[in-house]
Amino acid sequence: MMARKAKKGSKAGQKLKEFVAVAFARDEIEAKEYETLLAGEDIPVTIRQQGDADDGYSVMVPEEYVDEAYVIIESQDAFEDYYDDADEGGIDLGSEEFDDEY
Repeated sequence: MMARKAKKGSKAGQKLKEFVAVAFARDEIEAKEYETLLAGEDIPVTIRQQGDADDGYSVMVPEEYVDEAYVIIESQDAFEDYYDDADEGGIDLGSEEFDDEY
């Protein structure tokens, strides 16, 4: 019996051309945040600089992970937007309303 070789198109051997952009980041810090978020969900991810650093970065995943990556990114963005909105009109916890007199 002959041993089977792994297919060239296996996940472990993904070529960059099989990756597609799922997000664009303004800077490397934002790109790394996306990378960490997706990698934490076991999605293969890479970031690529677009031209100069001023042009931003592409966050890229294999084609078969595109839908899952979009859901994760959108969920995280919605979560951050919720807390950003809460901070803008937030309650001052140091105000007199919260001073308890017992």
